[in-house]
Amino acid sequence: MSLIKEVEERKAFERIGAHSHIKGLGLDKNMKVVFKKDGMVGQTKAREAAGIIVNMIKEGKLSGRTIILAGPPGTGKTALAIGISRELGVNVPFIQMSGSEVYSSERKKTEVLMEALRKSIGVEIHEVRKVYEGEVVSIDIETRPHPYNPYQKVPYKVKIRLRTGDEEKTLEAGSSIAQQIIGHEVVEGDVVQIDAETGRLVKLGVCLESERGKTLDIDTQQKVPRPGGKILKEKEFVYTLTLNDLDKMAAKQRSGGVFSLFFGGVESKEIDSEVRLEVDKQVKEWVDEGRAFIHPGVLFIDDSHLLDLEAFSFLSRSMESELVPIIILATNRGVTKIRGTDVLSPLGFPLDLIDRSVIIGTMEYSPEEIREILRIRAEEEKIKISEEALDKLVDVGNRSSLRYAVQLLSLAAQDAKVNKKNVVSAENVTKVSGLFMDVGEASEYLKKYEEKLLKI
Repeated sequence: MSLIKEVEERKAFERIGAHSHIKGLGLDKNMKVVFKKDGMVGQTKAREAAGIIVNMIKEGKLSGRTIILAGPPGTGKTALAIGISRELGVNVPFIQMSGSEVYSSERKKTEVLMEALRKSIGVEIHEVRKVYEGEVVSIDIETRPHPYNPYQKVPYKVKIRLRTGDEEKTLEAGSSIAQQIIGHEVVEGDVVQIDAETGRLVKLGVCLESERGKTLDIDTQQKVPRPGGKILKEKEFVYTLTLNDLDKMAAKQRSGGVFSLFFGGVESKEIDSEVRLEVDKQVKEWVDEGRAFIHPGVLFIDDSHLLDLEAFSFLSRSMESELVPIIILATNRGVTKIRGTDVLSPLGFPLDLIDRSVIIGTMEYSPEEIREILRIRAEEEKIKISEEALDKLVDVGNRSSLRYAVQLLSLAAQDAKVNKKNVVSAENVTKVSGLFMDVGEASEYLKKYEEKLLKI
């Protein structure tokens, strides 16, 4: 009987987001808009303006200012913010939040905003460490009785012989490494890496040149070549964290220990400002020494008119600090009251914040642009659609909204799938249009019942 059984291949789960198709701003080498590129369509003025902003950011000339995206709902403000982030680089963090998210019964508004700001700043840390690395030739683990249970044996020390392309050496280590060898199930033929300072052991895989690597055709472990050079060597490790990650690590180290164990100290939901100052000081030292690089990211706050004066004041102050991301605020309001006040202001923002901002406007999409966006979404969701069905969706998008047309595209694709059709037809679009309502149809429908209720 065969020990190997073929199984049916399963499709990996794939999450298609609303803006997963955005790869950049869609500009050419001369920073001019290409009608359809990088997932972006239309919005010529807005994309060219964003291109100028990206150049200023790369040259470090946007300090102390923020970007405001102003336009009607569904005109690509979020897509534009993501495009700016993509243009800045792969390692650039992009944090998206709504203006309503800063209000919490457990945390201060300023703490929520501070955490979002520090999540938007990436720190690329380069660390050179001494490690023992090689193929395991032999392992000899010595045991001794457990100090509290003489009938139980525990690892005491280990002799492990490693081999590289140029050297072979026997190492002797204590119980910590012996336990890691047992825990990681390290055997002869594996390639391991042991930190010379901390003793942390990592199993890299099975050595290709070993007997196991040559004889085992099927193995769940990764196969790696035998390391070259000396067994004890210096290697560079690269970690990419955010300032918020470093804040949490530092706060955890500070809050731990005997006090929390014996005196009932609990972990705080907010990080002390002194911890953040220490982290900033440490990061600056790493940058000066060439051990770290800072990647200022993008903090995008949608529906920013929901912020109040305290939040706006905090953001204005944050723009003047040294470690600050690119702050992009988006709104669809014209002149409205600043939250918590009776003061009418453009966009619902304080005038002093507007004065230190650059404003980019987004326009409503034309039928041609709606058609191309729907085509891109169909390709992204792997939907085949007929031209007649696309025409109907364009009419829906032009009459109602682009967002509603995109939703109908997915619904029509599901209807076609249920009916075992490979291509979405006009009939599928017509059917789902009759089953679902847009906001105009829903409001008109409910208005009849409101009038009926008032007559009773």
